[in-house]
Amino acid sequence: MLSPSELSLEAAPPPPPPTDEERVIALKATRARLVEQVRLRIVGQDEVIELMLIALFARGHGLFVGVPGLAKTLLITTVAEVLSLRSNRIQFTPDLMPTDITGTEILEEDPVSGQRRFRFVRGPIFTNILLADEINRTPPKTQAALLQSMAEGVVTAGGTTHELEKPYVVFATQNPIEQEGTYPLPEAQLDRFLFQIDVGYPSLDEEREIVRRTTMPMTETPRAVLSHEEILAVQELVPRVPVAPHVLDYAVKLVRASRPDDASADADVKRFVAFGAGPRASQALILGAKARAVLQGRFAAELEDVRALALPVLRHRIVPSYRAQSEGVRAADLVQRLLTATKV
Repeated sequence: MLSPSELSLEAAPPPPPPTDEERVIALKATRARLVEQVRLRIVGQDEVIELMLIALFARGHGLFVGVPGLAKTLLITTVAEVLSLRSNRIQFTPDLMPTDITGTEILEEDPVSGQRRFRFVRGPIFTNILLADEINRTPPKTQAALLQSMAEGVVTAGGTTHELEKPYVVFATQNPIEQEGTYPLPEAQLDRFLFQIDVGYPSLDEEREIVRRTTMPMTETPRAVLSHEEILAVQELVPRVPVAPHVLDYAVKLVRASRPDDASADADVKRFVAFGAGPRASQALILGAKARAVLQGRFAAELEDVRALALPVLRHRIVPSYRAQSEGVRAADLVQRLLTATKV
């Protein structure tokens, strides 16, 4: 027979799940611990780390652009480690086939019955964080193998649709200086990336610290901070974050002003832009703003969130005209002009 104390323990109801407000408050402290663990391996790159986390919690994908040797691969694998997520790396090469990514069906024979049947062998795309290294080094047919997984979270092979485990995020890298033998990503696939994340050179002090750390034994290993279930809970929380009408209107106005045939486009856009951003850019601005707000412990997306994310959201979605290219006007320059010209 159970004692009264044991009976009371057995009958105690489970604690209620945390409210949205409690999750937001807790996430701000968790973010600080997460960044602290990443910095055990990565020096600097604070903005890059923030954009990675925003992309993950907004259920988006990131395209990393930077010269070799800036620790893009190490950063992505470290973030996966501190988030308790499985990660795979694919080195894209000119001879890579779509089935090398998605998986393939093999014919196998049952040793007992002698019956033959096809069995699907999953490819490296079946993971939580996929590092697509040098994605512009593989032909368009193989690049397109990622498109369905990025858009729908599923893979179709042999007439069967296989669902990818959540969370699922693709972080691809692209080398901007070695363009010989590369295949530029088509606009349709670029648009699937929530952000283009430019990774720049470190400062003098940061580079000195990088050299010091990487030429001596490692003394600390990053620890996991968030669980798989907690990440999914935050992803479900982000769409529920409120956004004021004037913030949403500003995001839409900013994107529409990037289109040279729109009435709100100014003279610079009409002169230097061939094609502006589509509606998916407006969605990316608002979703990213919501994720940025909760990561900073705020309960609503604000104008500053939209403005802070305008560059990574728009620079790969705006196609400069030939005139812009001849005059050295970059997509990033055009985004800055949009931010100056577009009023609330």
